[in-house]
Amino acid sequence: MSEESIAPAELLGRVPLLSGLDPEELERIAQVAIPRSFPKGARVFHEGDTSDACYVIRAGEVRVTREHPDGRAIALATLGPGELVGELAMLDGGVRSASVEALTDVDLLAVSASDMRGLLERNAQITAKLVVALTKRLRETNERISRQSFQTVPSRVAGVLSQLVSEDNAEQGRDGVTIRMNQADLAQLAGTSRESVSRFLAVLERAGVVRVGRGRVTVVEPQRLRAYIF
Repeated sequence: MSEESIAPAELLGRVPLLSGLDPEELERIAQVAIPRSFPKGARVFHEGDTSDACYVIRAGEVRVTREHPDGRAIALATLGPGELVGELAMLDGGVRSASVEALTDVDLLAVSASDMRGLLERNAQITAKLVVALTKRLRETNERISRQSFQTVPSRVAGVLSQLVSEDNAEQGRDGVTIRMNQADLAQLAGTSRESVSRFLAVLERAGVVRVGRGRVTVVEPQRLRAYIF
């Protein structure tokens, strides 16, 4: 059963940050959650906006980006069904630290920042989980910004592919790990041009490290791929 078709309370219970809450608490959150939909290419929110809500993805995918000092958009993460977006709103209601764009048509559940802060006040375990999740997200963000500032293009692309291979939604198969992403999106994640990505993928394909298809890259040799990261 897809996340889009299940009840809001059940969907909320599948979010790692909210797992462990009792059914009554989940139902309380579900009752104040507001369904929101965005078409492909729309912005869910912009960096610098007021953090008035956080979102649980019911269907579709979004990309999280942050503006680099030189004006480039650095892609920080791609998130899908069952994942939480904008969780910083749960802490201080300050401004957004990043922008979120719909990669596909997306359906979300929006929960106001005040409702989520009330949840934190009632549940110390959720506060502890949030701190751990935000620390992990901050570390990943710092690593990606550092990579895009100092590494070569091949190293950045190899780093992004290696990270995508390790994510839960990567498709594990007998012949490798398939990442369903076109070269333009991969280029944005790596902070480079589509042409540069295409050239490097051709190098990797000739070396037998990856296979490139329409809208996908299959990593055949993850260990050898990591050798390109320096």
